Amino acid sequence: MNEQKRHSAVIIGASLVLSAFVFGGFYYSAQSANTKDSLSVTGSTKTRVTSDQAKLSIVLSRIVFSTELGVGYTGVARDLALTENMLKKYGIATSDITEGPVSMNQVYDQTNSGQIRYQLNQTVTVQSNDIQKITELSKRVPDLASQGAVVSIQSLEYFYSKLPDLRVSLLTDAVMDAKARAEKIALGTGRSIGAVQSASSGVVQVLSPNSVDISDYGNYDTTSIEKDVMITVKASFRLK
Repeated sequence: MNEQKRHSAVIIGASLVLSAFVFGGFYYSAQSANTKDSLSVTGSTKTRVTSDQAKLSIVLSRIVFSTELGVGYTGVARDLALTENMLKKYGIATSDITEGPVSMNQVYDQTNSGQIRYQLNQTVTVQSNDIQKITELSKRVPDLASQGAVVSIQSLEYFYSKLPDLRVSLLTDAVMDAKARAEKIALGTGRSIGAVQSASSGVVQVLSPNSVDISDYGNYDTTSIEKDVMITVKASFRLK
């Protein structure tokens, strides 16, 4: 009877300790008596970076009846010429411009008039390291409408090209954070930590400033120039 009570007390006590550590963002792994104890901790680090590449996608679009496809293609070509002139005005290099082919999709008539219409689209993409120039350019694209062009901004995206190198340094910082957490936890139990038994990194999170919109699969925010890059590491330390 006493033996059963002793086992029950051990199980309940271990459960309470485990629950406390899990809710604190880490957990304590109590192993069998013939092995050394270990402590698993999640460390993290975050830093603010500034995007160094921008990508602007401009869409030229015309909707015409099937009998006026030639007129539609001519209109798209005219809009393309106007767009090219604007890009040249802003000093965009030809090597930074990609002009896609003209695509055609049927527009279904909701009025049941029986007339077939098609939408012609062409995408012009501008990529540059000059963030401010591309941002200013995106604000000027609607001005082409005053010249009769049918254009719109499909997307404006910002990227950070040095992310692979940054990830290496962040991993080091995250491991140090995990070690600091482990030392405090071990100190509270009257013990100290030893060598790292294992470590694994989480996915990189590239977030808009002060965002908490993280994902198990990682995030890459392209809407903001300033970004927060965060990474987590789960490390297991031997307890002494």
